[in-house]
Amino acid sequence: MLYQQLVAILLAALLLNLLLNLRTLRRAKSDVELPEPAPLISVLIPARNEEANIGTCLESLRRQDYPNFEILVLDDSSTDRTADIVASIAAEDPRVRLLRGRPLLPGWAGKPFACHQLARKARGSWLLFTDADTVHAPSVLRYVLGTAIGSRAVFISGFPYQQTTSIWQKMTLPILFYFMLLYWMPLWWLQRSERALPSVAIGQFLFFSAQEYRSIGGHEAVKSRIVEDVWLAREMARHHYRQLTLDLSSLVSCQMYREFGSMWDGIARWLYTVASLSVFGLIVMMVVVTLLFLAPFLWLAHGLLLSEPAFSWQMLVGLQVVILLLARFLVGRRFSQPKSSIVLHPIGIGLLLLVGLYASFQHLTGAGVRWKGRVYDPESRIS
Repeated sequence: MLYQQLVAILLAALLLNLLLNLRTLRRAKSDVELPEPAPLISVLIPARNEEANIGTCLESLRRQDYPNFEILVLDDSSTDRTADIVASIAAEDPRVRLLRGRPLLPGWAGKPFACHQLARKARGSWLLFTDADTVHAPSVLRYVLGTAIGSRAVFISGFPYQQTTSIWQKMTLPILFYFMLLYWMPLWWLQRSERALPSVAIGQFLFFSAQEYRSIGGHEAVKSRIVEDVWLAREMARHHYRQLTLDLSSLVSCQMYREFGSMWDGIARWLYTVASLSVFGLIVMMVVVTLLFLAPFLWLAHGLLLSEPAFSWQMLVGLQVVILLLARFLVGRRFSQPKSSIVLHPIGIGLLLLVGLYASFQHLTGAGVRWKGRVYDPESRIS
């Protein structure tokens, strides 16, 4: 009973944290004032084998209602038609430029190296790093710059809308991108604190003041990091720069994965990063996730099907399940996620735990992880 009481209290406290986060998280506004003249914004896109996405991404960016921007796309040794598509668009729009990526240098992860090359060619006083599989509303540059100036933030990231097509994506991506971050992290406190603290940074949308970005060393400061967005936020906080996390779901959408295999590899890449820092830490994290987010459903099924527990015990376990489903409902409604992801919550948590075990095994055996055709293992010193 004591264990069930502690779990219920902790889940209720985390639900309060979620409510505060949802209340604090800013939404897009239409009445954003811009300085005159409008500063140049460099939109920077690393692209590796993105022929299925890059055309749509560029078309959405070319329709921006912001008056002064450039778009730089770096072809990172693609083996498909990515470069041809970008070159065709650049030929008809002088705002778009195609850069040819250099071979990957030792000690660098692929995406940081691509972003580093892009930043060196960028002319803007503001830099937006975004992924090739994103689609942007026409007002996104206007909004994010106005918000940065109005809040005096020099680094802005946020939560894009995550498109989910397969049942596997519906089970896992809303948990990873919305539920875990907003339920667990005290975002409301991080953003209101007078101290410069790391906030939530999602690599699909990273908006920097160019001066402050370069003062921390840019992507070179996180060159060996697979999950470079998290470490960039940490570097910005270490240099006492103000950060802001926004609800971008009405302005930016992203379809990260089209197949189960690429989704598995993508999630494994994140969890492998945790394992490379501390396998023990990843195991502790998985235990906590199991006890808080999966066990209540297992206890409820056990109580209903296999035993006759005390009524008070049933009420506590039922309360835990209700809290979790309520939290999933609130997050899903805010970010327009499918209701099926709520129903499949226990299976989604179980799948994420399997990926975590796989990432731990890959690290302990030295096998590493594969991403975008590259293998990162202990010998590469990429973490």
